[in-house]
Amino acid sequence: MSGRERIKVALVGAGSWGYQHARVFAARDDVELCAVAGRTAERTQARAEQFGMRPYLDIQAMLDREKPDLVSVSLPNMGHYEPTLQVIRAGFPLLVEKPLVFDLKEAETLLREAQKRELFFAINFNHRYAKPVQLAKAAIDDGRLGDLVFATWRFGGEGGWGGHPHANLIETQCHGFDMLEHLCGPVASLQAEMTDITGIGFSTMALSLKFASGAVGSLVGSYDSSYAYPDTHRVEVNGTAGRISIEDTVKRYSFHRAGEETGETWEAGYFNDWDREFLRTFDDHLDAMLAAFKRGEEAPVPAQAGYRALLLAQAAIESYETGRRVTVKNEAVASG
Repeated sequence: MSGRERIKVALVGAGSWGYQHARVFAARDDVELCAVAGRTAERTQARAEQFGMRPYLDIQAMLDREKPDLVSVSLPNMGHYEPTLQVIRAGFPLLVEKPLVFDLKEAETLLREAQKRELFFAINFNHRYAKPVQLAKAAIDDGRLGDLVFATWRFGGEGGWGGHPHANLIETQCHGFDMLEHLCGPVASLQAEMTDITGIGFSTMALSLKFASGAVGSLVGSYDSSYAYPDTHRVEVNGTAGRISIEDTVKRYSFHRAGEETGETWEAGYFNDWDREFLRTFDDHLDAMLAAFKRGEEAPVPAQAGYRALLLAQAAIESYETGRRVTVKNEAVASG
């Protein structure tokens, strides 16, 4: 950090989710939101005026003039690599949106370049900060489930051709890979089935997982469903001593001890709009991220988590293409 009392933040991206980046930073008293770099003059100017920032159409010009403490990057999913690499090589700490990228070599380059410069490098896997997920993580860490036996993730909604045949797997189910490993530890191997029946790439998939702990799991993801359906998202973690269920990410958490018909349930109360709103998971992630940034610590959700999700996605693609179960390595990207 620069030593200023407020953290000077610049944005890259003036699109719809870029609005959420502007919103969460602008709402904070400890942040000075200084500038935004976008691809089109009209949209960038409008976003700058909306939040009192200075507009730029050139990322390097913004970095050179503004010299921010932190850069927040939110661009179309297929357009992450070059702008992210540019910010890293310019030497600025950064937060990026998921997916990290679509190509493992590109992901490795980003991580190595950031490691060389010892940069703070965070990724926005904000699902981790939903209240039901936090309760589930605490229960598992406290041993309330006993030994984990199986876990499932199901998430489906509308989608279209995203410029990549495995867009759903990489850009959306990355949340599933991250969540399952966050709760259950590393995946050791997987096997995949996929379908392109709707003509928009391999838009629905079912994966069979084996965790390093010995537990098993499943992941079902789709762009051929609807986010309007009730219970479009479900996570279940079952152990020898109990079971956890998460409904629609922020809607409901439940825990039952093995053999008991009564259990514990969390739902947001009447006045608790914050915890019932999915978008607030980003606000809560930012609380934790900026606290770590101020202390000079690693990001609570480091970019390495984005690499890990992509590694699992690539293993799933290999499994589908070969018809075989694929072993997944559990190793960090080497620097240098």
